[in-house]
Amino acid sequence: MKMTAQALRQKVGQFFFPAVFINDTEENIQETERLIKEHNIGGLTFFHSRASAATNYESKKKVVFNDDSYVKIKALIVRYQKAASTPLLISIDAEWGLAMRIEKTPQYPYAITLGALPESKSNLVYEVGKQIGFDLKAAGIQYNLSPLADINNNPNNPVIGYRSFGENKEKVANFAVEYLKGMSEVGVLGCLKHFPGHGNTNVDSHLGLPVLKQTLEELLENELYPFIKGIENNVDSIMIGHLAVPSLNDGKDTSATLSKAVIQNLLRNKLGYDGLVISDALNMHSVSKLYETKGHLEWEAFKAGNDVLCFAENVPEGIEEILKNASPERIEESFNRIMKAKEKAGILSGNTFTAGELNFENASQLNLEIAAEAITKIIDKSNRELAFEALKNNQLAKLSLYKNTENTFFKTLNSKLTSPEFAFENLEVSDISSIKNELENFETIIISLFVPKAKPLNNFEIDDEVLALLSDLLQTKKCIVYVFGNPYVLPIIPNLKKASGLIQAYQDFDEFQKTAGNQFLENIPCNGTLPVNIDIQ
Repeated sequence: MKMTAQALRQKVGQFFFPAVFINDTEENIQETERLIKEHNIGGLTFFHSRASAATNYESKKKVVFNDDSYVKIKALIVRYQKAASTPLLISIDAEWGLAMRIEKTPQYPYAITLGALPESKSNLVYEVGKQIGFDLKAAGIQYNLSPLADINNNPNNPVIGYRSFGENKEKVANFAVEYLKGMSEVGVLGCLKHFPGHGNTNVDSHLGLPVLKQTLEELLENELYPFIKGIENNVDSIMIGHLAVPSLNDGKDTSATLSKAVIQNLLRNKLGYDGLVISDALNMHSVSKLYETKGHLEWEAFKAGNDVLCFAENVPEGIEEILKNASPERIEESFNRIMKAKEKAGILSGNTFTAGELNFENASQLNLEIAAEAITKIIDKSNRELAFEALKNNQLAKLSLYKNTENTFFKTLNSKLTSPEFAFENLEVSDISSIKNELENFETIIISLFVPKAKPLNNFEIDDEVLALLSDLLQTKKCIVYVFGNPYVLPIIPNLKKASGLIQAYQDFDEFQKTAGNQFLENIPCNGTLPVNIDIQ
């Protein structure tokens, strides 16, 4: 029996997952409802707001925070599901929890922090996946575009870095699989990204096209290893990155998202993957600027082998192009994969959940356990004895960088180590030269550096004046430094090698600050290891 044109069109609609925004206008919301009704689209990918969607960074639009975002997304999902005749698969990037996109929701540690855990504590990564799964289900989301299987072996990577479990391929693979298993346990779909591996790149693919120089042999040896492990463990979906691999493409710089050689030949045929393949966001500038005609990009991405077209901006035109060019067999294949995923997520039976509550208490407890196992000692010249000795002689001071002295780390230390405290918050309210003068009178200083940003751009937004102050103190005083932030910050601190103590604490969450304070006071051993190779100056 030949399928009617209308039935075929309904199936093609399922491939489209346009972006939707939690904080959007009523007009835009109605526009999305129209897309759902008229084109039978398969799903949606949620972002916080138009200003925060990654490719809009350079427009420098201010991201407006909205404490009601969580309530809004729940209501919107109910509304959008009502408009759909085929239940929508609702997706979001929640790598470290809903907090990646939605304020006032539980936040879990970045992947790089989890990468510091001992292999024997991989159960904590499983728990993170599971808790994130619960949080997503509470909101009505069934599909997390996470975790990264990228092996980060390039410190100048502007976009992966802290989002990767590190540079050890076995650990990246094991932790990614544990995270996926945790989500799967509660019925939430996962996704390994960014195939064939976005770790060793120094271009942000939101804005330009990174090029991987490796041969297939080298990729199989390293970059592809975690994906292969994911495939062996039946990963629900794999996201194709916007990166070019000329060695797989007759020497051409074609983005993997648009490359049959990468998706069909390598992922499907060579690696034997038959699950859902989703494109990275099609609004990203490395691909969105390639084709003049609307719908052409969507067709090219489908032709290359993607089943799901994420952040497709031209739905009606894309549907027409695919109908015009694709074989009914190929349409059927992708349609079946999407239906299988929906079946697994349990939404075809009409259960699109949005009932649960967010559990902040569980998140906090889990963060505390992770903090205790991840904290990493890099330099230790008997820090504790040094501090208590200085305290006796009134030679001990504390300096907090980028948070005031009311921080949890200092409060925890103060149960046994009360000493004069100084803080640099920002150039507007703090005076570096007066801090420097005050510190002249002390010989031992406990420094807490709360790294302002997770991304390496502009030295993680650490002011040059602060780097100069640190350099000076490290050369003239006994400094015990606790770093709350991305460990890739360590090489940019001049003379850090001269520290008397250096402890990497990774996150600035209260749980991590408390753990760091207790670790110092009780001299608790540190079990964490740096997940990436770092040269300290």
